[in-house]
Amino acid sequence: MTDKNIKLKIVTQNKIVYEGEVDAFYTDTLDGRIGLLPNHIPITSVLEIGVTKVIKANEPTYITTMGGIMHFKDNEAVILTDIAELGQDIDEVRAKEAYERAKAKLESRKDKMAVLKAQIALKKAIARISATNKHF
Repeated sequence: MTDKNIKLKIVTQNKIVYEGEVDAFYTDTLDGRIGLLPNHIPITSVLEIGVTKVIKANEPTYITTMGGIMHFKDNEAVILTDIAELGQDIDEVRAKEAYERAKAKLESRKDKMAVLKAQIALKKAIARISATNKHF
């Protein structure tokens, strides 16, 4: 690895979803979307449910990251998340169905906990649809 690349690893409790040297990556934190390039200052951040866009040789890869934490130091980044999926592996039809179900639940519920669960399900569905459509 040179100082022109970042060693990125995206890990769930079950597997390593992505590992490799990249030119840059962009991810959604609780404070907003951030981009990291080689030689960025060290940072640790809490992640939002969203999409991580990885750039390698000018080719983007889209990966859902369903919350978690990201740590970057010395051109090495680790994202620890409960769920991560490569956009190319997501079934877009199922993601759209999940979106519609979550939207319907959100509209029909008044219980705070049910609303919160529906909002989280909606965010996850949106992240999956965005990753399959390569929207970031």
